[in-house]
Amino acid sequence: MIIVLKDNAAPAAVQAFCRELQSMGLTINDSVGSDTHILGLIGDTKSVSESWVLANPVVKTCRRVSEPYKKANRKFHPDDTVVEVGGHKIGGGAFAVMAGPCSVESAEQITLVARRVQAAGASILRGGAFKPRTSPYSFQGLRAEGLDLLAAARAATGQPIVTELMNSEHIPLFLQRGVDMIQIGARNMQNFELLKAVGRTQTPVLLKRGLANTLEELVMSAEYIMAEGNPNVVLCERGIRTFEPSMRNTLDLAAVPMLKSMTHLPVVVDPSHAAGIAFMVPALAKAAVAVGADGLMIEVHNDPARAKSDGAQSLTPDQFDELMGVLRPELEFFGKKLN
Repeated sequence: MIIVLKDNAAPAAVQAFCRELQSMGLTINDSVGSDTHILGLIGDTKSVSESWVLANPVVKTCRRVSEPYKKANRKFHPDDTVVEVGGHKIGGGAFAVMAGPCSVESAEQITLVARRVQAAGASILRGGAFKPRTSPYSFQGLRAEGLDLLAAARAATGQPIVTELMNSEHIPLFLQRGVDMIQIGARNMQNFELLKAVGRTQTPVLLKRGLANTLEELVMSAEYIMAEGNPNVVLCERGIRTFEPSMRNTLDLAAVPMLKSMTHLPVVVDPSHAAGIAFMVPALAKAAVAVGADGLMIEVHNDPARAKSDGAQSLTPDQFDELMGVLRPELEFFGKKLN
């Protein structure tokens, strides 16, 4: 249930009303927006009469919510959430570009790419240290050494870093290395124990949509994280598996405006994994801006032909420079600020 309070409601009366609701075993999601004050009731509200709620002098209106997600629901939180990663904002008009190689391969590689993408306008450095691969014989990442190299690149450039977490046992390692944003990959989108574990941190989380998951399932996964106390969640559309074999996946651009209507969380797009083909990345990136995305995640490698993973979808630093030159006026046209 959502309760909208009157503008002139006395704070003491609101507090007394909240205590009464909590005495019924309900949890309250208190959201103060730019022009609204909303109480979102979480729990079994069947016994809460709408007429009883409306009779309280602090209440303006109320309505029941049918969606299973509450904390992530835009109805509970009408204003856009802005997630801050190492001083860089995502959402609420602030547009963030995360760029870097699929896999961290060496100190020279990650530092070179970090400097180039930063100079082009990327605000967050991406790089894989622990790599989920379809084949057990493929490169699995440098693991802890990869985190050290990412930390060194951050020290050299000042860029915050985002990297994928695959196992809750590695969370202390990620926190010790100062990872600024934890990525939960498509294959782990419904690894609920992992979601709960990152929810118990306050580290921002980039949550990728699964290969064959609905948008409601994606938002419900975000709800798992938020229910544990971490509100800093960014959703990522990275393409879904369809019957079309010419691309790695099919980018669901319609997901962006739909998610923006369902939830207040920022939504970014990963055109690299969606297409799996480098020449398509710029076109899909431009389209993502046009449909309202709050950011992009783009793979950039200094030598894609020799990349240890996903070279075919990686842009060179020069290609990334060119793309960012095109995106800047587009972002300005759509009223977004490159953060």
